[in-house]
Amino acid sequence: MQFTGTDSYIADRDLMVAVNAAIRLERPLLVKGEPGTGKTELARQIAQSLGLGFIEWNVKSTTKAQQGLYDYDAVSRLRDSQLGDVRVQDIRNYIRKGKLWEAFEASERVVLLIDEIDKADIEFPNDLLQELDRMEFHVYETNETIKALHRPIVIITSNNEKELPDAFLRRCFFHFIRFPDAETLGRIVEVHYPGIKQRLLHSALTRFFEIRETPGLKKKPSTSEALDWIRLLVSEDVEPETLAANPANALPRLHGALLKNEQDVHLFERLAFMARREMR
Repeated sequence: MQFTGTDSYIADRDLMVAVNAAIRLERPLLVKGEPGTGKTELARQIAQSLGLGFIEWNVKSTTKAQQGLYDYDAVSRLRDSQLGDVRVQDIRNYIRKGKLWEAFEASERVVLLIDEIDKADIEFPNDLLQELDRMEFHVYETNETIKALHRPIVIITSNNEKELPDAFLRRCFFHFIRFPDAETLGRIVEVHYPGIKQRLLHSALTRFFEIRETPGLKKKPSTSEALDWIRLLVSEDVEPETLAANPANALPRLHGALLKNEQDVHLFERLAFMARREMR
């Protein structure tokens, strides 16, 4: 079972090595990197490449680890008991399976994505240690143990918003997705927009990396934002020459696809103002 990338996902050698190592070790793969570098999409592409099912658990700030196992709806059971509903006789009617339970009971091996784990409380990763290690958990309400029929391939993503506990990190195989260089980003663009004019692609990538490397930028544009921007350039049939940096008008064409806060827009406006003043 080897991951070698897909036609729609450009994976470099280091990333493929990390994925395959995690599969062989039967460890969760913890993937970090800038937002928009394809961390979430990686899990989907692994499932597609290996022909496996895919289960996604999106973590929020209010998410608790227990929700990934199951949720016991005691309130509904109490209400039904007051109404004389016969369903109350079986407590299983009030247990909702979580994403880990779904992955554990799947008839075939699946890819389980735990997306943006760093959004949750700091205790969230520690609360999953035993379940991810042993691939089983206990349901106290029914006094049964749920064991994984097939060990899922677990992909965990983090945007580095907070540090993860050492005990959790020890149990993971780690990979940091670096921002792609111009050549790799060009390959990614060509996958999404086959047949793109090479002059436009070269000019767009040159300007894009100039913007990313601008000192003082609060939020650097990501891979996904580069794809959105180039999609607009293609649809507008923009001439490559018009994308070159212009000191007197530093804001790039269709900049709303790349600059996502007013501080960065003002930064480019100030640069243009200073350039015009020096040209007088």
